[in-house]
Amino acid sequence: MTNETFTIAIDGPAAAGKGTLSRLIAERYGFHHLDTGLTYRATAKAVLDAGLPLDDEAVAEKIAREVELAGLDRDILSKHEIGEAASKIAVMPAVRRALVEAQRRFSAKAPGTVLDGRDIGTVVCPDAPVKLYVTASPEVRARRRYDEILGKGLTADFDAIFEDVKRRDERDMGRADSPLKPADDAHLLDTSEMSIEAAFQAAQSIIDAVLSRNA
Repeated sequence: MTNETFTIAIDGPAAAGKGTLSRLIAERYGFHHLDTGLTYRATAKAVLDAGLPLDDEAVAEKIAREVELAGLDRDILSKHEIGEAASKIAVMPAVRRALVEAQRRFSAKAPGTVLDGRDIGTVVCPDAPVKLYVTASPEVRARRRYDEILGKGLTADFDAIFEDVKRRDERDMGRADSPLKPADDAHLLDTSEMSIEAAFQAAQSIIDAVLSRNA
């Protein structure tokens, strides 16, 4: 695939393992990686830092168009209050349009890109040669998040996390603009009873098959 890019689109609900899987895939193939959820969080953080209201779509869109996709800091942007703010601006059509444009530009980087999010295979990169939909049961995803928090030496309430996971699913899958759903031609990876290593091997088999066809 000389002088062309190869895009891998990875979608799925929160805590299904798509972020870890995406980073492993990008590293394996030497591709650029973008967690598109961080672009919404970076926009929200910039709105908060500027002391601007979160309900002004024109303001949020302007900031979204100025977000620099290089060097998004996962640790800073993962804070709960930023996530809550991001969920408010992520439903704004103008913000989504601005960030989708930026994400599409990113996807054109050579030699290839891995983008993960909620609407990559359906909206951002509908022509991606590889589309994966990574999912797991809400209980498993809540347990992973709970264990992750405890692993950091913090305290957590499993029931509250479980309810939060279900709320996010409802919001992501039920929104009018770019709802979370698998693309028609996406490969489904249910990681409920699958290790990250097994998920990576399954994804690699799919990717290698497509790469060999396109060689």
